[in-house]
Parts: sequence; C-alpha cells; structure tokens
Amino acid sequence: MKPYRLFLLPLLLAALLAPISPARAADKLTVLLDWFVNPDHAPLYVALEKGFFKNRGLEVELIAPSNPNDPPKLVAAGKADIAVSYQHQHQMQVDQGLPLVRIATLIATPLNSLVVLEDSKIKTIADLKGKTIGYSVGGFETALLKVMLAKEGVQLEDVKLVNVNFSLSPSLFTGQTDAVIGAFRNFELNQMAIEKRPGRAFFVEEFGVPAYDELILVAASETLADPKLRKFVDALEEGVQYLINHPDESWKLFVSHGRENLDDELNRRAWKDTLPRFALRPGALDQNRYRRFARFLQEEKIVTKVPPLDTWAVELP
Repeated sequence: MKPYRLFLLPLLLAALLAPISPARAADKLTVLLDWFVNPDHAPLYVALEKGFFKNRGLEVELIAPSNPNDPPKLVAAGKADIAVSYQHQHQMQVDQGLPLVRIATLIATPLNSLVVLEDSKIKTIADLKGKTIGYSVGGFETALLKVMLAKEGVQLEDVKLVNVNFSLSPSLFTGQTDAVIGAFRNFELNQMAIEKRPGRAFFVEEFGVPAYDELILVAASETLADPKLRKFVDALEEGVQYLINHPDESWKLFVSHGRENLDDELNRRAWKDTLPRFALRPGALDQNRYRRFARFLQEEKIVTKVPPLDTWAVELP
C-alpha cells in the first residue's frame, strides 16, 4: 500500500465512525390570509410551490380564515406568525391598541374603486348627485366616497347611501344602486364583464385619496427581531420576481396541488389584472407615503392618532 493511502485510512475510518448529525428542522411559520385563496395571494403561493421558503429553512403554512376579520387579531394574540391585512385596517387596529407591525407589502396600489354600469348615464362623479350609492363596509369606504365626491363639488349629504353588504355588482344589476364604492378593480369589474354587464370604474387615487398599499403583511411587534421574518420576506421577494418573469408557469403553480378550484374565468382575468400591482420589493417601506396616508385617515376621523411610524410599519433589517 502506498504511504499516502496509509495516511488517509485513519481519516476515512474516523469519518465513517463519526456520529451523524440530524438535519436541522425547518422553522415553522403560519400565515393567515385575509380571505379565500385568490390571485391577490399569488406571490405567497409561488414562493411556496417553488421552494423559496424551504430553501431558507422555513416551513410555511398558508391558511384561509373562516372569518376574514380574525387574522390580524390572532397574530396579535400569538396564535399565528403573520397575517395578510390592509393598510387602512392595520392602522385602525393599531389605533385600537393591537401590537401589530407592517413588515411587507403584497399589493402596492389601491384596488378599491367607485363603479357604475358602463351603459349608465353617470359619466362623471358629479353626475352622482341625488343618486344611490352602495357600500359594504362603513367608515373607510364612506370616507373614500366623501373625498371623491368633494373633488367634483358634491357633498356626501347629496347622495343616498345603502349598505349592500358584499352584493356590490348585484345591486347595480338590479337597479338597487346607481354606483358602488368598495369594488375591487381586479375582481368586480371582471365579474361584471363575465356576466355581460360591464362596469366603469373611478379610481380612488385619481380623486383626492392618497395612494396606499392595498394588501400588506403584519406581524406581532414583539416578534420583529426573529430572523424567520426576514427570511420570509426575502423568499416572498424571490416569489414575486419569479411571478413577474414567468406569469404562465406561475399560474400553473397557483392552480395546482389540489387547492380549491381556482382555474376559472374570473381568476384568470383577475390574475392578469393583478400582476402589475404586486410589490416588486415587498419588504421596502416608503415612509413618507405611509405617513401621508396615516394623516389622511386621521383627518377623516378613521383613526384618532398617528403613532411614530416605527411602532406600526418597518423595513426589517
């Protein structure tokens, strides 16, 4: 036997006899969605199906809630790690004392809009004077409406408000309302087109409402130092990049693996309309934009105060 082989033999035996270290267990993260699974959640599912979370040592579970109002409250109570929420809802809950912090953004533009039937005689917002407007959620939606009307010289008292719950487009179809506020431009407009009753939207950010993030991700303030959160946001960004670069492949990933039937006309249309609205840098925080919208909510008496920004919205280190 050659001398170098005699030298290597003890090293080989030592390696074979050394105890085998168990693989490190993945860090678990529970993410509560805001609603049933839909294209708004695409970056999360792409990151999951492509293994971007797993590659960072995360085992992520995405859960659709039975009650859409519960996810942020459950995160605040320590029952889940992250919740999908809305910027205005988040600030309202912070105002109520919930210890929650925005850590990332899913959809970086408003989706909310004021919608009328395309063949309606209402061509401008000023034409709504004396008309009936439906809404789903009072407070925020009526505040949006108030500002939009005022932009065109109409007061909130000049219209009749009707709570139609979540029957926004049906209330237009039946003539119960002349317009609805709270319609998501990537869903309601597509649903109306599918039903051959197309709509026309007035976009809130074009009528005096400061731009804001529609869907965000929130975590409990006491967990911000947990490195799992930064890993999660990084994997989410990788998911967004893949989604934008490969929309067709991402669609296949989204509708696969036995989740509820997502491969239908409405979701296909919504998918296309939602793609340009995803935050390309989910973890980035535009501080001035957030402060501006917070002041708007305070001026409209949606919240009573605006705490220091770093107590309710951060860019994780």
